[in-house]
Amino acid sequence: QVQLVESGGGLVQAGGSLKLSCASSGLPFSTYAMGWSRQAPRKDREVVAAINWSDGRTNYADSVKGRFTISRDNAKNTVYLQINGLKPEDTAVYYCVANRDMGALGSSRCDYWGRGTQVTVSS
Repeated sequence: QVQLVESGGGLVQAGGSLKLSCASSGLPFSTYAMGWSRQAPRKDREVVAAINWSDGRTNYADSVKGRFTISRDNAKNTVYLQINGLKPEDTAVYYCVANRDMGALGSSRCDYWGRGTQVTVSS
């Protein structure tokens, strides 16, 4: 059974930083693209960062470029999201997502989702 377990969310002030982690189990982690998707109240779900499994290529949503950094540690079956310069509009539930095809991360075709971790940014 595949599990993705997020951690590291919390309440922070604007301008602060957080590092989210997603530990996976039951997944051939090194052969899966990994990503982070977020869902804010009254907003569409958005994939904010993704990292490929074959070449480590990364993609970011325009709204987070320069502030978010995704990385992975295949030895630990863990993917991370370093978030700097937090803004109130970053407030959302952040979900770890996994799929063989990087392009399908966070979509209806995405294979696996975590339960999410709440990030709240106060102004």
